[in-house]
Amino acid sequence: MKHPGPLITLFAGLVLGLFMLSLNATTGEPSPTAVKRPAQSRPPGPSPSTPAPRSPATVPATSPVARPQTEYAGRTADDTASVAISLRGDRAIAYFCDGHTQEAWLRGPVEDDGDMHLTSTDTDARLDGFLDAGRVTGTVRINGRDHLFTAPKAGKPAGLYRATAEVRGAELKGGWIITQDGRQVGIVTRDGETTAAPPIDPATGAVTVDGTQLTARPVVP
Repeated sequence: MKHPGPLITLFAGLVLGLFMLSLNATTGEPSPTAVKRPAQSRPPGPSPSTPAPRSPATVPATSPVARPQTEYAGRTADDTASVAISLRGDRAIAYFCDGHTQEAWLRGPVEDDGDMHLTSTDTDARLDGFLDAGRVTGTVRINGRDHLFTAPKAGKPAGLYRATAEVRGAELKGGWIITQDGRQVGIVTRDGETTAAPPIDPATGAVTVDGTQLTARPVVP
């Protein structure tokens, strides 16, 4: 008769194994033979692109005021001289003349607000003026003296005229101002000597100097 001992022992071992498996499933603990795998790191994704710095907005260059050519002509406050200004765009040319010995040609820029500071390349004369309400007001400084002036807008033939020529071997230069009321003031210079200029024909600019006929033309800045 065989002894049941070994069978009982085997059966008891099976029951114990099943009991342990059931216990592990209930508690959620990993079995002793489970191998814990290291967590895999994800490959680095593309970093968010940094927007390129924006360049500052380009400010369009301010273009000069589109002023058509306009003439201004008037007298000084003490009525001893005339002042004429020819203006186009942002440039101006002016002429100061007392009709005897003092004259000055002046040039320079005109600001958008009408402010102007004109200078002479031949003398120390200077014109500081302001364009507003259809006229230029300001001061001409010449030979150390200031002359206040007002030069209203002038219609043709009023304005500024000039003539240059060579007469009998002498260089001749003439400048004329015609004001709105038809008054003329001018100086003719012959090799550095100045005298009062004869009147010009307002319609054609024709003038006779020392027996020679010349043509005085409007001045363009």
